[in-house]
Amino acid sequence: MKKVSHESQASFHLPRRSLLIVLSGPSGTGKDAVLSRMKESGHSLEHIVTVTTRPKRARERDNIDYHFVSTEKFQEMVKKNELLEWANVYSHWYGVPKQPIKQALDKGQDIIVKVDTQGAATIKKILPQSVFIFLTPPSMEDLTLRLKQRHTESPFDLALRLKTAEEEIKQLPLFDYVVINKQGDIDRAISDIKSIITAEKCRITPREIVL
Repeated sequence: MKKVSHESQASFHLPRRSLLIVLSGPSGTGKDAVLSRMKESGHSLEHIVTVTTRPKRARERDNIDYHFVSTEKFQEMVKKNELLEWANVYSHWYGVPKQPIKQALDKGQDIIVKVDTQGAATIKKILPQSVFIFLTPPSMEDLTLRLKQRHTESPFDLALRLKTAEEEIKQLPLFDYVVINKQGDIDRAISDIKSIITAEKCRITPREIVL
């Protein structure tokens, strides 16, 4: 039997790039719950915490669920160009800090960030090589039930969020993937997101994020 030398064996050195995963979807679809469960599962993703002027809800933790800041502080961050994108959503400001993303990219770390569809559209223009995932419930009826069960919105705010959700669902062509998050089956949604990450890692031509 002819021996094959090490020199003649095929050797592949495929480039490895960091992924920037943008998770979006209507209010009430379970984005926070999905991110929290992914953290618990130990998946090696750098979670970028969003900055907001919204008041902290019960059980939310500062610098973990959001960076809660004053409107003045938020506007100062905008002026200093410290935010990748920002938007006014339901009368409150939300923004994605730029520096943690740059630091993670420099370390070769994969990143996930949660934004509304308006923010996703902005990031698509700035960093089009990001991976855009749209998280959605199975139906509008399911979403209505979830929002009502939260008991955090007035009837007016609830109607506004549902109307906004219908418009946000129309933005699906902006995204690369859609993941259905069924109530009581969050592990399936997380499994789908992990499968997307695996598929992206197997691309012949990897995405390259330059910030």
